[in-house]
Amino acid sequence: MSEVKVNKVSPRSGTGLQLGDSGDTITIPAGATLTNSGTATGFGDNLEWQSSIVTAATFTASAGRGYWIDTTSNACTITMPGSANVGDQIIFVDYARNWATNAITLSLNGLKYQNGTSNPVYDTKGQSVNIIYSGATNGWIPISDDDVADEGAPPPYSVDFLVIAGGGGGAKGVGGGGGAGGYRNSFASESSGGGGSSETALALNIGTAYTVTVGAGGTGGTSNAGTSGADSVISGSDITSITSVGGGKGGSLNLSIAGADGGSGGGGGGGGTGNNGDGTANQGFAGGQGNNGGGQACAGGGGGASAVGSAGSTSAGGNGGNGLASSITGSAVTRAGGAGGSGRNSGSVGSGGSGGGGNGGVLTTSGTAGTVNTGSGGGGSHDVNGLAGGSGVVILSMPDANYSGTVTGSPTVATGVSGKTVLTFNSSGSYTG
Repeated sequence: MSEVKVNKVSPRSGTGLQLGDSGDTITIPAGATLTNSGTATGFGDNLEWQSSIVTAATFTASAGRGYWIDTTSNACTITMPGSANVGDQIIFVDYARNWATNAITLSLNGLKYQNGTSNPVYDTKGQSVNIIYSGATNGWIPISDDDVADEGAPPPYSVDFLVIAGGGGGAKGVGGGGGAGGYRNSFASESSGGGGSSETALALNIGTAYTVTVGAGGTGGTSNAGTSGADSVISGSDITSITSVGGGKGGSLNLSIAGADGGSGGGGGGGGTGNNGDGTANQGFAGGQGNNGGGQACAGGGGGASAVGSAGSTSAGGNGGNGLASSITGSAVTRAGGAGGSGRNSGSVGSGGSGGGGNGGVLTTSGTAGTVNTGSGGGGSHDVNGLAGGSGVVILSMPDANYSGTVTGSPTVATGVSGKTVLTFNSSGSYTG
């Protein structure tokens, strides 16, 4: 029932307030009525908005009310009235803008909904549902069910990234060089790996936590092939994850193991099949083919971010493919080089590609590992163990004014880099926008 307001009352002296006595004045809207029984009509919308926020997983709604439904912690099933009159109205509002994560379901309790009997589900962020009962034939009918823009929230801000995965390990047994980890870049129109274009910067929201995973380098082979590098990833609830693929391990003559596919591919082992691994589109290039011509057949080099690994020959292991340079930290640094392949007996070894790729080895002379936090491949070897790939790195660059200061994992923080704050994650952690 609507509240009736008395604008002016002049009760008789010595008596209490008695509406209708001589001299009393009450103002009501044109066309409205107020009876002695207390029934009011024509006073406009009688909807009563509830002051309590609904957070429970279930509750029962009543006609004539507006409800704020907060599904931050759980979805909510709302039991509708078991009976209704034509014109009854109920409104439900996404109080915390979480219906897209935890939806509401209207349990119809025997009445229809738009002439149907299935319980409707509302799962749009920022939605409100305004329904009115039309009668037994069609039941409840929504007159609006729109989402609204979150005009009160601060806008997202642009953050550039460089994400490099762990490099692949080099193999033993005329082993191929490890491929570089996948290389993805959005900074200043610089290229991504594998001949890819610069990517679109991230749009991060204030208060949202974003997880940074830095991929480890692959292990070197101790009897034949080692392991490929691990992926590096930026992920969050409101972004599409940025995943760079770990570099492929080098191939080995032992057991005729081929170089593995990866961000950049591993080099093929010398002798045997000598098969190399492929790179991932827009992240890195393929490794070089191992030579299988007999005699001094040598291994192929691992692929790099900017070039394929060279094939092994009858006299030398293939060189690793070169890496790419980025100035995201304020000065140009080259990373993600492929590793050199092993020589065989008296054959020469392959050199690591620019950006930290390891060199190959020969006989009992060991090669070198990929440089840590460059995502470079580890060198292949002959009679000694293959070498490990270098761990990856994740770098974020954002305007100084937007940096929140909330991080985990102890990244290096550099401010004032041409007006940008640059976070360099050499190990896994997080950043909260």
